[in-house]
Amino acid sequence: MNVNVDHHELVKWVQEVEKLTQPEKVVWCNGSEEEYQTFTQQMLQSGDFLALNQQTHPGCYLHRSSPDDVARTEHLTFVCTHEREDAGPNNNWMSPEDGHNKVDALFAGCMRGRTMYVVPYCMGPLDSPFSRCGVEITDSLYVVVNMKIMTRMGEVALKKILQEKAFVRGLHSTGDLKIENRLIMHFPEELMIKSIGSGYGGNALLGKKCHALRIGSYQARSEGWLAEHMLILGLESPEGEKTYIAAAFPSQCGKTNLAMLIPPESYQGWKIWTVGDDIAWIHPGEDGRLYAINPEAGFFGVAPGTSEKTNPNAMAMLNRDAIFTNVGVTEDQQPWWEGLKSGDPVLNWRGESLSEAPGQPVAHPNSRFTVSAKQCPSYTEEMESPHGVPLSAIIFGGRRPSLIPLVFEAKSWAHGVWVGASVGSETTAAATGQVGVLRRDPMAMKPFCGYNFADYWGHWLEFADKPSQLPKIFHVNWFRQTDAGEFIWPGFGENIRVLEWIVARCRGKVEAKSTPIGYVPHIEDISRVGLKLSQASLEGLLTVDRAGWQKELESTCRYMQTYGDRLPSVFSEIQEEILADLKA
Repeated sequence: MNVNVDHHELVKWVQEVEKLTQPEKVVWCNGSEEEYQTFTQQMLQSGDFLALNQQTHPGCYLHRSSPDDVARTEHLTFVCTHEREDAGPNNNWMSPEDGHNKVDALFAGCMRGRTMYVVPYCMGPLDSPFSRCGVEITDSLYVVVNMKIMTRMGEVALKKILQEKAFVRGLHSTGDLKIENRLIMHFPEELMIKSIGSGYGGNALLGKKCHALRIGSYQARSEGWLAEHMLILGLESPEGEKTYIAAAFPSQCGKTNLAMLIPPESYQGWKIWTVGDDIAWIHPGEDGRLYAINPEAGFFGVAPGTSEKTNPNAMAMLNRDAIFTNVGVTEDQQPWWEGLKSGDPVLNWRGESLSEAPGQPVAHPNSRFTVSAKQCPSYTEEMESPHGVPLSAIIFGGRRPSLIPLVFEAKSWAHGVWVGASVGSETTAAATGQVGVLRRDPMAMKPFCGYNFADYWGHWLEFADKPSQLPKIFHVNWFRQTDAGEFIWPGFGENIRVLEWIVARCRGKVEAKSTPIGYVPHIEDISRVGLKLSQASLEGLLTVDRAGWQKELESTCRYMQTYGDRLPSVFSEIQEEILADLKA
């Protein structure tokens, strides 16, 4: 790339980073296919990539990360604001001065003998007024090639940056990969990210969670929009009627599967269009509706559990031009992970023979695939729409084995914001720490909101005064279990039955039963044609346990009280009303 750019601030910053990190050389990435292939060959030669079977998986490669660098490290992730309260109790806080000093000490000289790559990128369609640009400086080719897939990267992004004169700064180095020297620092007031000591996606691909959510949520509040951890899908009826829905679930709770859902045989004529599987930037439109764009250009999905049964669309896009991280391999060098019915793995994600590591997972539970969104069979050109798609519904959900019904609708926008704020979910392998522990994960943004949750909820509530056609808000739970630990709802493609009811509610086609927690479907309005689930089981999934919900409300109230005086006052009113109804 021609580095004679005329953006003084960008050039100055790159020079400052070069002086701090002392790389052997500096490369400005142009984002071309030729460059991608060159970098791929370099990684094959260095051993950072292993070629998979090029007959069965052309253009596919395997990357193995350090064994203690396989997930987000939330306890080492900080939001650095001048006032501690602006970061809130939902974030680890450090002052900007201390944050810069601490992380810069680790960056000093960290790229000696390495190449420093300058990666301009655009989050969102290039011609969208809602897109935002960034520049990531990194010493990791793994990051560069993933950013090529996940964003609009290179010369096209640099051109937009030079036109708009604004960008998010992101500095990354793998450092020495020791967890004691790992920090992921966010400076929202400066639109800056500094991450060192990790090569894992969420910590290293700075355009993703760091920019698109933590910095993005801060930008969104100041500019009057929303940056959310949400999939975006289009549901098309047999009559050709399209409805767009955004849905927020914590990582590894089925976002990608829902975004790429294939309807069962009993729903012939129905179609799902995938606009996005992880992040949504939502803006008020001139017509009073909310519109969503997907800022990403690819998928960074969880491999284990992805199969022909759970997500045929994902499987169809993974047989070419994909990067796999921390999966196992078969004898003929095909990728393998738990959930696949075919294939005979011989090496696990660490590269160990299965005979030498008996009883260990073949693929890491948080192993990943990176692939262009355009390879997905349910891809839609709406993903490139500069104005986004109009949202009729917003869905919240989490992994709850009991209590929470299959689906319910909030009674108002404010009630819906409270429902999203009260989401609880069992932890998964997407983050370090114990798996299966219930924690509050409001709007699925617990690890990603770049400022105080109380202010964030207040920002959501402000939208009641803006658009005239706000989406309806719902909550779903696919994960109810029997006493024996078996899932009751079949999930996957069958989830369209719930989406159909949600669309019907948005279009005023069906009534619902009013309960203290919200509107619940009449059982006859959830189609059971071809569904292998008894009426009694479905009734149980839609039942509101009043005693259980009183305990749930007490837990929610205790959690929200930790936000003190900043908590929106309407939340207390909503909680009191729900509690009174539960006791009635």
